[in-house]
Amino acid sequence: MNTNIKQLSDIINGIRDVNEEILIQADKRMTSLAKPLKSLGKLEEIAIKLSGITGKIKNNINKKMVIIMCSDNGVVEEGVASAPQSVTLSQTINFTKGLTGVAVLAKANNTDLMVVDVGINCDFNHPNVINKKIRKSTNNIAKESAMSYDEAIKAMLIGIECVKNAKELGYEILGVGEMGIGNTSTSSAVLSALTDTKVQDVVGRGAGITDEAFEKKKKVVIQAIEVNKPDKTDPIDVVSKVGGFDIAAMAGVFIGAAYYKVPVIIDGFISAVAAIIAFRLNSKTKDYMFTSHDSKEVGFKVAINELGLSPLLNLDMGLGEGSGCPLAFSIVDSACAVMNNMATFEEAEINDSYLDELKILNNI
Repeated sequence: MNTNIKQLSDIINGIRDVNEEILIQADKRMTSLAKPLKSLGKLEEIAIKLSGITGKIKNNINKKMVIIMCSDNGVVEEGVASAPQSVTLSQTINFTKGLTGVAVLAKANNTDLMVVDVGINCDFNHPNVINKKIRKSTNNIAKESAMSYDEAIKAMLIGIECVKNAKELGYEILGVGEMGIGNTSTSSAVLSALTDTKVQDVVGRGAGITDEAFEKKKKVVIQAIEVNKPDKTDPIDVVSKVGGFDIAAMAGVFIGAAYYKVPVIIDGFISAVAAIIAFRLNSKTKDYMFTSHDSKEVGFKVAINELGLSPLLNLDMGLGEGSGCPLAFSIVDSACAVMNNMATFEEAEINDSYLDELKILNNI
């Protein structure tokens, strides 16, 4: 067996369940807090789920990071994107300057960025961009496979390595973002192939394209699937044939987060597609995932429903880059504050016997 394949397989198979005993204890504490049952909704769910991941009932998330995978896509040759390919490089540099959407939101929410080049289409080195370039751009999926199977595995291992490094640096929660002109086309192709969903139901306008380009984009994605015949039973085959280095590396981050037991936030459409790849490789990865916002991309609902998750926020966003993650981090902080700092009925000197009947009805 190829060394990289064995390494990835060992990591995927090495993902452990969350701590069920702590989940039960966290749920009991949440129920004991001085409030109506389930009255804090998703904040309660987040705090409890976080406890299962960390093995601690009370958590403080002090160090936060969004990992941004940057890569170019050969499919831009087909005229499916509104922006020129050079924007991938420009925005990658702008991440490091704090000038992009995700960078501004990250700063506002005490979040750091890890910017990684996995396939930008030029010779490029920058002191604040991690150079993990597999090669310059993927191939045009309308004509051939985006990458080889081995390259897809290599990209996933890069994502896993980034999680390992982030954890060693003390980061306690991660978000997953991307930069790559043309990657709404590749992610739509991956999602359609994995879920057997009609291309028309998952292809959106991305960053904004004309009606003519939109129709062409749908045809290109259909053509990519017909030409490459991805095997939906093998997520690595799918991402290697119709995906991108960025998507494969992002899937690696979700796998690595589960393996290293670090909570991880899904951003928007492309991030959710990467999460599905991880989920299909090991369903336990979902127990380490949280959502951020409801993306405007038409395929997002298909992707998030496939994961069986629901977004925390609906701000009519469709930027990508990982921009929803810092906002979600602030929600996670609030959930931790509830678990850590609210008084229990006993501490508040309130007799909660009036809740006994409701607890029975709700199997609590």
